[in-house]
Amino acid sequence: MPAAWIPAALAGLGLGLSLIIAIGAQNAFVLRQGLRKEHVLLVVAICAISDLVLIALGIAGGGLLFTAVPWLVEVVRWVGAAFLLLYGLFAAKRALRPLRLETTDAAAPKTASALAVAATCLALTWLNPHVYLDTVLLLGTVASTHGEARWAFGAGAGLGSILWFSTLGFGARLLAPLFARPVAWRVLDVIIAVVMIGLAISLAVSALS
Repeated sequence: MPAAWIPAALAGLGLGLSLIIAIGAQNAFVLRQGLRKEHVLLVVAICAISDLVLIALGIAGGGLLFTAVPWLVEVVRWVGAAFLLLYGLFAAKRALRPLRLETTDAAAPKTASALAVAATCLALTWLNPHVYLDTVLLLGTVASTHGEARWAFGAGAGLGSILWFSTLGFGARLLAPLFARPVAWRVLDVIIAVVMIGLAISLAVSALS
């Protein structure tokens, strides 16, 4: 295994987790299904596999593009650094005004069919415009800066998705009391902000070197 693969995989894991661990409709749905113990494996599988497909598309497309146009690598380093910096600053802003993750839905039925749950999960995943910006564009462009180790970066990001959705879904009963408290999201957003800003600085330094 090339030495560059390990740091690339760890970078992918860190960025993948930072992007995916945020309060939102998809995470609320996974957590809600986990609390109900209702089609949890199905929901976790859909979310994780969808992320793996999107990550692969981003890396494959980015790799082809940057091989054909090498000078774009420097451009995306700076664009990626700027985006990560802004993302980190937004996370820091969220930390100042933490939200509460609502896991109950009075209008929802007590039980739902596997088909209905799958359809809802797919819609929350694939109809969210941010998933294309974060998973395909951002992860794809950052992965391209790792050259031949970009697939190790993608593997790390994919592992992050699997770990997060599995933990959120199957560990929901343990996590729900914690993430129902705004302070938990404040701590989480602080961690995300630190990781994002750190990655932004790292990209900027690599562009200057």
